[in-house]
Amino acid sequence: MRPKKRIVAIDYGAKRIGVARSDPLWLFAQSVGTFDRPGLSVALATMVKQDDIGLLLVGYPLSDGDERNAMTEVVDRFIEGLRAEFPRLPIETVDEHRSSRSARQILIASGRSRKERQQKGRLDSAAACVLLSEYLECCHRSG
Repeated sequence: MRPKKRIVAIDYGAKRIGVARSDPLWLFAQSVGTFDRPGLSVALATMVKQDDIGLLLVGYPLSDGDERNAMTEVVDRFIEGLRAEFPRLPIETVDEHRSSRSARQILIASGRSRKERQQKGRLDSAAACVLLSEYLECCHRSG
């Protein structure tokens, strides 16, 4: 397998933005951390400068019936900003429904203490890892 550019997954939140990225072979997701909006721009710009990103994956909040909601519009504006800031980067959205719940369950199963699990940002970056892991699994099943 030859290395590919990484996929960067973003779990957008009003306070914090969780970020994860793939390895060059698209086998696993690793947490990059959590950022505020300006910090995210700096982190992405650094990765772009290293020519390390092939795709931005943004979690897209839909309700149980796959319907848009108030947060969907906020994420639409966020994506517009990303497109303006990084016009050459392809951006895809993925349903983020239940990603935070799955991330919480993973953190519990990992044996993290309640105090560790409640640290600001830990859940956000874990949710980004969940989004990316699910995407990578789909890539490997279909490819």
